[in-house]
Amino acid sequence: MKVRPLHDRVLVERIEAESKTAGGIIIPDTAKEKPAEGKIVAVGAGVFDDAGKRIALDVKVGDRVLFAKWGGTEVKVDGKELVILKESDILAVIE
Repeated sequence: MKVRPLHDRVLVERIEAESKTAGGIIIPDTAKEKPAEGKIVAVGAGVFDDAGKRIALDVKVGDRVLFAKWGGTEVKVDGKELVILKESDILAVIE
């Protein structure tokens, strides 16, 4: 199934954090926080300004981004857990 976000929304696949600390301590699943880093899987076409001109998004498919841990709406597509976010909910692009 293909999913295409509308307007200024993006579809993000979370990137799981390491399960071991730098010191070698293994973090159990119950103590893990939701990752706030992900890879953009799909983007919307953008929003319209007051003059009716479409404003494209600053992010593109394949970008690694940081976003609020509890932001967006979680959805399940083809067995993958994804998050739909507004572009304004994205905090940074990792280069």
